[in-house]
Amino acid sequence: QVQLVESGGGLVQAGGSLRLSCVVSGRTFSRTTMGWFRQAPGKEREFVVTRTVSGSNTYLADFAKGRFSISRDDAKNTVFLQMNNLKPEDTAVYYCAASGNLGTIGIDNGDYYPYWGQGTQVTVSS
Repeated sequence: QVQLVESGGGLVQAGGSLRLSCVVSGRTFSRTTMGWFRQAPGKEREFVVTRTVSGSNTYLADFAKGRFSISRDDAKNTVFLQMNNLKPEDTAVYYCAASGNLGTIGIDNGDYYPYWGQGTQVTVSS
C-alpha cells in the first residue's frame, strides 16, 4: 500500500520561508514521479511543481517561479518543497502526489498522480 505523509506546514509571515517534506512508502521511490499541489479555501486544486525522476526537467507553476523549488532524497524516500518569499495568497493546503508514470505528458495534471498525501496547512499572514 502506497502512503504519503506530508509535514512542515505552519503559520509564517509574508516574506518568510517554509520547507515541506513528504515521505513515501510502499513503492520504489527512485521510480516514482513526485509532485506538489495546493488547494486554497473555495478554490480548485492547482499544480505547484514537479520534477522528473531523472531530474532533468522541473515544471513550475508561474506563481512558483523564482520562489519555490522541489528536491528529493532518494535514500530517505522523501521529496521536499522549499518555499521562499511567501505571500498571503500562498495560503492553502499543500499536497504531495506520487505516480509510477515516468513520462511528462500531463505531469502538471492531478490525474497523472494516483497517490496523494493527506495535506499540510500553510498559512501566510500579511
